[in-house]
Amino acid sequence: MITTKNLSKRYGDKLAVNDLSFSVQPGEVLGFLGANGAGKSTTMRMIAGFIAPSTGRVTVCGHDIERAPVAAKSCMGYLPEGAPSYGEMTVAEFLDFVADIRGLTGALRRRRRDVVIDRLALAPVIDQVIETLSKGFRRRVGLAQALIHDPQVLILDEPTDGLDPNQKHEVRRLINELSKDKLVIVSTHILEEVHEVCTRAIIIANGGIVADETPTALEARSRYYHAVSLRFEKPEQLASAARELADLPEILAVETNPRDLRLTAVPRPGARALPAVSAVIAKNGWDVPELHLESGRLDEVFRSLTQPHPVTHQGALT
Repeated sequence: MITTKNLSKRYGDKLAVNDLSFSVQPGEVLGFLGANGAGKSTTMRMIAGFIAPSTGRVTVCGHDIERAPVAAKSCMGYLPEGAPSYGEMTVAEFLDFVADIRGLTGALRRRRRDVVIDRLALAPVIDQVIETLSKGFRRRVGLAQALIHDPQVLILDEPTDGLDPNQKHEVRRLINELSKDKLVIVSTHILEEVHEVCTRAIIIANGGIVADETPTALEARSRYYHAVSLRFEKPEQLASAARELADLPEILAVETNPRDLRLTAVPRPGARALPAVSAVIAKNGWDVPELHLESGRLDEVFRSLTQPHPVTHQGALT
């Protein structure tokens, strides 16, 4: 597992990471979330042993990252933000260089090299100079170097940042595959990534932890948890529904989008909005081509937790 205890990092007068303590167990995919500048990358670099903490300690697979750095790093694969590499090398040369650093030799070296080339579909560019590759292929090369020694732990810092939708899908699919037999930490500010790959999420703000829950539990904090969203065919039905639903005792607020003819009925804490909304629709005979019960909105929870003065919505669950 990975364990951090009272981890802090100070740069002069700036406290970038403030007293973080958490652990990650095998089989978990931890999403490490925060706004830009929240301390995500600094924490990842301390866990990976690239920078030393000001205070606190990190252990990886039972090895202290400062007292036994080689042992800790031997069981860890690390993809830094931006996937830096040696641009003048070919992909083959870079993978051979990393294999040398990792101490891979003989049949094991050849097997692991073939595995990462196949798994990351690098064969078409294996002899191409890295600086000429697309962002997507550069990120694949970065993942290949992190995986070549078959580590127990993967630390991925912003693995899909800057990629197009197809490339993001490929990287997330790979993370899901890898998580079956590895412990994975993914640092990101892309909230959709949490839904795609994570079993747990830690949100940090100003260098400190403000939430540590499953994605589902975080969504349940949203004022939109179990809100009812509708789409109408006619503008007059939207206006009529907004007035009538706002008067229901189960409804805290009604939000409308006239452009898309959409309405969201936000429930009061503990109330069940769907039966009441459905009864009003049936009574009026409105044409409602879309209706769904929301599971909550992670972006709204994220904003409320990371703003300088967090807002506690009346509809939030605690």
